[in-house]
Order: sequence, then C-alpha cells, then structure tokens
Amino acid sequence: MKICMFTNTYLPHVGGVANSVSRFTRDLRRMGHHVLVIAPTFSKTGKKAPDEDRVLRVPAIQNFNGSDFSVRIPVPFIIDETMDDFEPDIIHSHHPYLLGDTAVRAARRRGLPIVFTHHTRYEEYTHYVTENNKLMKRFAANLSTAYANLCDHVIAPSQSIAELISRRGVKTPVTVIPTGVDRDLFGIGRRDEGRHALEISRTAEVIGHVGRLAREKNIPFLAQAVARHVKDTPDAVFLVVGDGPARADILCIFEDAGVADRLILAGKQTGQALADAYAAMDVFVFASKTETQGMVLTEAMAAGIPVIAVDAPGVREVVQEHRNGRRLPEDASADTFAGAIRDFFRESDRRKQWKENAYQTAAQFDRRVCAEHLAAAYRRLLEKKAASEKSEPEAMTSWNNLLNAIKAEWGLAAEKAKALSATVMDNNIQERD
Repeated sequence: MKICMFTNTYLPHVGGVANSVSRFTRDLRRMGHHVLVIAPTFSKTGKKAPDEDRVLRVPAIQNFNGSDFSVRIPVPFIIDETMDDFEPDIIHSHHPYLLGDTAVRAARRRGLPIVFTHHTRYEEYTHYVTENNKLMKRFAANLSTAYANLCDHVIAPSQSIAELISRRGVKTPVTVIPTGVDRDLFGIGRRDEGRHALEISRTAEVIGHVGRLAREKNIPFLAQAVARHVKDTPDAVFLVVGDGPARADILCIFEDAGVADRLILAGKQTGQALADAYAAMDVFVFASKTETQGMVLTEAMAAGIPVIAVDAPGVREVVQEHRNGRRLPEDASADTFAGAIRDFFRESDRRKQWKENAYQTAAQFDRRVCAEHLAAAYRRLLEKKAASEKSEPEAMTSWNNLLNAIKAEWGLAAEKAKALSATVMDNNIQERD
C-alpha cells in the first residue's frame, strides 16, 4: 500500500502525535508499505527527522502563540505535485484543521479513502489561542466531531476516547488502535548507567515523569504532590524528563518547599538515554487529565516501572489499580497523591509484583501488533472502495471524484459553520438556564 500521512507536528518535535506518526510510519515501512509524510517545517535549528527524505515539509509559522507547535502556510501546489508523483492509495489525517483540511481535499479530489486519528482532546488546548476560552473549548470539540464525520474511518487511541467521541456525535465507523510501544528499546534500559549519567545515587528513591511540560498536562499539581513526598523523605528525588513552559512551575514549587536540590530536570531525551532514564526510576507519576492514550505510561511499563496516575481517559486502559500501579480519583488532592507515593515505597513485595505486571501490560501494546491492526483497517477501506468502483464505469468514477472534490470544499466550510452554530446554540441554552 501507498499511504500518505498529513500531520501538523512531526519529528524532531517531541510530543505524542509526532511520536505516534513516526512509530506507525516506521512500522508500516518495515511491513513493506510505502509512506509519505506531509508536515510543517519545525525549527530553524537544522534538526531533521531520521526519515527526512520521505517527508514533504511545507512552510510554517514557528512557535505559534508561544507554543512549540508550527502553523503551516497554505502552499497547495507543492503538495499536489508531490502526491501526484507518489500516487497514494489512502490518506491518513492526524489533525482536524490546517493540514487536516488539505488531507480531506486531497482525498476527495483523487477519490481516495481518508482515515482520521482523533489523537487529542482539542478543547484542552484552546489556551494557545485565547485565555477567554469557554466558548472556544466547545467550538474545538464540535469542530473535531464535524471533521470526523467528513472522513471514511476514525481511529481512536483508546476505548475511552472512542466512547467520548461517540457521545459527541461521531457517526463515522471507529476502530480503537493505540500507538504501540517500542518494547525492544524501553525493555533494555540500564538502571545503573541511567542513574550515573543523571548523578543519582544508586540507593535513592526515584520518582519519575516523562513528557512535554505544558499547562494542559496538570504539571503544577504533580509537582506539588511529589514535592510533599520528597520533603518528608530524605532519600527521594524527582526526575523530570522533558521540557516546556511548565518547567519553571516545577522549579518554583520545589524551591518553595526547600527541596530544589533533589529535583533533576533532565530535559528532552531520546533513544538509549531515554530508555536509561526510565530504568533509573522506581515509580512513574502522571497527573494529566487531557490524554487520549498516554504513551509515556506504556513506555514506563515496558521498562518495568509501575505507574501512579490520576484516573482519566487514556489512563484507565493502561493503569490497573493495585496490579501495575495506582489510579487515583480525578479529584484527588496533592496530599492523597503524595500518600500513594509514600505507600508505594513502603510495600516492597507489592512493588516487585507490580513490576512484573507492568511488563505484561506493555506486551499488549507492542508496536508491531498495533501497526498490523492499522494496516488491516486500511485494507478493509481499500477493499470497500474497490467493490464500489466495480459497479461504476470509469467515466462515472472520474465524475464522482470531481463532485467529491466540490463536496469536500463545501463540507469543510459547512463543518466549521456547523461547529460554530452548535457552540453558539449551546451557549445560549446555558445562559437561559
């Protein structure tokens, strides 16, 4: 198969969607499929993705509104020429806007099936656009729902998200396919080497976190909970891998608690260094409520690291209470979270069992299995398309492609109008209530 991926974020950007697209792309290629990635330029540093020769970069505005995301500048002729040469069989969109719009146009103009992965709870990211975001949150949710209904198939990274988008009105068929974890990498992390590289004592209690340090990840709450445990435990340290605007919040909280000397801000790590950082941890902590899957959770478990997290979509499919970690109530206090960390270190026998169970959980999310599921979803769509084309003369198929291109333009405009209308209507009802 020839698959064309449209994504608003890709390597070397470090984040959930970029990593997901990259992993599926590499695994599909290993299976013998051809994959073209269309993504914005990311930075002026000269860094490139490992597969840059098979990535079409389109011009983009960098660091949109203070974020580390890019916003592409429309250049359809560049994309059309590349796609004409590539001749894809199927289009896969990873966002409902910007290059997501381009993906719909490209699919309909060529009469190709289009798949959309609902990676994100988009309403939780509207603060990058406006601080007065109550209406914007509803608009973002409505927009992603309308976009999903323009596509031929939707991939949900977890059952929780599949159920959520169904309640919101997604009528397009949905398949649950999580992003797979690289057990070959994270299963060979070196604990002693990781601690040595990060200047952590071999006997320290290491509470760890990996991820983008951003406002929507509930980072201040997590830092407060861990700081309370660290303050009461002389041998405990907090290892944070990643970077972002909330880094300053973590440092400030630990300084206020008087334990800044036991905070290790390791920055972004990749490859063996990242695997070693996971292995250096005793427990992984996570407080985000905005995830659709939480890929770092399966990475931690592939390293045999139990997880303590706040219950939320994407978390409950991975973290099993008192089996491979703890799943605390969504409204748990920082003291409750700190208590769960304290209890974890007090029960050595349970820790050993949780570690074994974590390995077993990660096996269910093996990246090769997930890629096979995605390829199977593609094949089903292509078989359906082939059956439909058999019943249509070639001239009629060409005419339908033209009509579909027109419908795509109308659908994209109608999608935004419908989302806006639903948002205004919801707001009016709430104001009357």
